[in-house]
Amino acid sequence: MPKSFTHEIRVGWGDCDPARIAYTANIPAWALEAIEAWWEHLLGGPGWYHVEFDLGWGTPFVHMELDFRAPITPRHRLICTVTPTRLGTSSIAFRVTGSQADSLCFEGGFVCVFIRAGSLEKRAVPPEVRSAVTPLLAPA
Repeated sequence: MPKSFTHEIRVGWGDCDPARIAYTANIPAWALEAIEAWWEHLLGGPGWYHVEFDLGWGTPFVHMELDFRAPITPRHRLICTVTPTRLGTSSIAFRVTGSQADSLCFEGGFVCVFIRAGSLEKRAVPPEVRSAVTPLLAPA
């Protein structure tokens, strides 16, 4: 698996406001959709559903930050790039960028903590995740 993973999003007319650009609230949702697609690609199974119900752990978000660089419109596909940047004792951090037509539209940092399914009890990074993610880590 390459260090960075890309996920394509079709931005529709209904995703936009009267100014004809994407509603701000959609942008973090698209970044999270891209992270879920990264998990699916890494582990197989349907993303967070697979992680929670089949593997028995979860990864709720404890931090998000976004910087907006250019408007997002329905004119082009939004290409979201997900890169893991840090793997702690019980957390994982990602950098997500979104681009359209070679123009950077947003970039952000996202941190999840590993928990046991069905509770908010923190747990260590599962060994299979640590071994799969460590070679993929890139600087933040």
